[in-house]
Amino acid sequence: MLLSFLLPAFFLSASAAPSLNSRHHGHEHRIVQRLPANEWFHPRDHPVHRLFRRDADTDGISYAQVGSSTWSAPYPSSTPDASQLPAVWTAALNAAVQAGIIPNIPQSTSPTPDSNPVYPDGYDPTGPDVCSGTYKCRIPGNIWDAPDGFLGTGFDDGPTAASPALLDFLEANNETVTHFMIGVNIIDQPDSFTRSVELGHDIAVHTWTHPYMTTLSNEDVLAQLGWTMQLIHNSTGGRLPKFWRPPYGDTDVRVNAIAKEVFGMETILWNQDTEDWSLTETGGTTAQAINASMTTWLTGSKTPGLIILEHELSDQSVQAFEAAYPVMKSNGWNLQSVAQLAAGGQSAYQNAISIDAGSVTPADIIIGDALTTSSVSSTTTSLPSSSSSSFSSRTTSSESATPSKNVASSADNSSNSAFSTWGRLSVQKSAIYGVIISACVIFL
Repeated sequence: MLLSFLLPAFFLSASAAPSLNSRHHGHEHRIVQRLPANEWFHPRDHPVHRLFRRDADTDGISYAQVGSSTWSAPYPSSTPDASQLPAVWTAALNAAVQAGIIPNIPQSTSPTPDSNPVYPDGYDPTGPDVCSGTYKCRIPGNIWDAPDGFLGTGFDDGPTAASPALLDFLEANNETVTHFMIGVNIIDQPDSFTRSVELGHDIAVHTWTHPYMTTLSNEDVLAQLGWTMQLIHNSTGGRLPKFWRPPYGDTDVRVNAIAKEVFGMETILWNQDTEDWSLTETGGTTAQAINASMTTWLTGSKTPGLIILEHELSDQSVQAFEAAYPVMKSNGWNLQSVAQLAAGGQSAYQNAISIDAGSVTPADIIIGDALTTSSVSSTTTSLPSSSSSSFSSRTTSSESATPSKNVASSADNSSNSAFSTWGRLSVQKSAIYGVIISACVIFL
């Protein structure tokens, strides 16, 4: 039996990935929208194809049951150990570093808990060489604003005990949102995770344990993103998130480059903050304060559109959204999942839907030779605010390719701009990666 190298607990020590039986529920989970193997796949020329391979014998059929001990066993129980990463992830990171596409700036530090990270003397967090999201510096291509008249809906920190009430409300009002999920919370709350997928909500990455990302080493950034992507991929029949949101908005050009160049993810931030996470904190915000802020934002200008930071962290934060929802609707805002807005009407995931009636071949799922050549160029543009297919300061791309029979021409091209350098690297290093990937497959 051929198993993907990313699935077994072989890559984690017993201490790093204990069984989480105590967290699991006794009943089975069924994901209605799991991706069937003959429709969704990684295009052959897609770099992430190498990092999150799909096993032709099991994909879409025999993934471990979400919520089971087998499902959770391969994953870290808390902060990931950067020494226990799949070799192909670290190889991809090292190649990107050697190619000079991961900026060599120092990690930040947090002088006190929950304080803004600071950089060493000589590094300006608001300047282009660092460009810290914590300090509201906007890296070109990162997503801060919705198109005019649109409100990009999304919730951070799920799934939690407050998620069922939020999902009930969203279902009753026929709304689809983006859930920026934390890896350990998915392990802890499989019911709400499964229901979010079943209802058709978009799942995005919010790291494994919610750290300040700029304080981490390159390898630790890799672990926080990679394990969350892997868990989502293996728990949804193969979906691979296209977007992530840094906890606290804490990203910079180094962290941003790792997310984009290694894992192909684009960054979504926000232009208004409810601070609803602090509703349950002593001295935190209040429902009245959030209501006042929401009223101001929602009755004000629709240029640019809104991306409001909200959380499914507590009953109070969910109730704050529910209270504001009628104001959103009555003021004519067009509500749409922020990931779908960012994707320009395409999928919120990196993999593609086949346009062929036939089955996807093993070459499409496991490795296969790239049968297409792409010429990708990226530019930062500001599209008309009336367009629902783009955000201001969004990175766009153009691609010329000749798809093979089994490569979907409907594959989302917007993610390809993230891989322009990877396309060049893959030509130079294809033989090396072939050896690495072959070494990372075991036969049982």
